Amino acid sequence: MNKNEQFRNDVLNSVESLTYEQLNQQPASNTWSVMQVLEHLCLMERMIVSRVKDQLENGVDQPTEDKPFHLAVDRSRKVDAPAQVTPSNEKQTLEGMKSKLAESREALAELEETASEDKLKQKSFPHPVFGLMDLKQWIDFIGYHEKRHQEQIEEIKAAIGA
Repeated sequence: MNKNEQFRNDVLNSVESLTYEQLNQQPASNTWSVMQVLEHLCLMERMIVSRVKDQLENGVDQPTEDKPFHLAVDRSRKVDAPAQVTPSNEKQTLEGMKSKLAESREALAELEETASEDKLKQKSFPHPVFGLMDLKQWIDFIGYHEKRHQEQIEEIKAAIGA
C-alpha cells in the first residue's frame, strides 16, 4: 500500500466511530468540524489532480529539486487554506463524504496509472509554503497533507469530547 492510501485509511479509521453530530460539530466558530476537514481533503485532492493534469497537457518543462514536503505534517505552522479548497458550512453524512473522497482518489489513481514518472518530474507548479514542486512531489504531498489533517481531526475530537 502506498503512503497516500495508508494516510487516507488512517484518516477514515479515525472518524469511523463518530456520530453525525460529532462529525459536524465545530469546537469554536473559527475552527472547522471533522466533516469540514474531510471536505477540505477532498477539495484539495481534486484541485491537485486538476492542476497536475493541466500541467501535463499545457505546462512547460520546469524540473526542480526535491522539496521537504513531508514537513507538511508539522502543525506548529498554521497555513490558511486557499478559497478554492475551503470547505462549506453544510452538514454532511460520513457515507456521502466517503463517496466523494473515493471519487477524488479514483481520479488520482487514474492519473498515476496514465502519467509516466519522467513526465511528472519534468513539470512543476508552486506550493505556497514549499515553492516550486514537480508533479510527482505534488502527488506524494497529498498523503502528507492528509496526515497533517488527521492530527487536526484528533485535536477536534478532543475538543468536542469525542
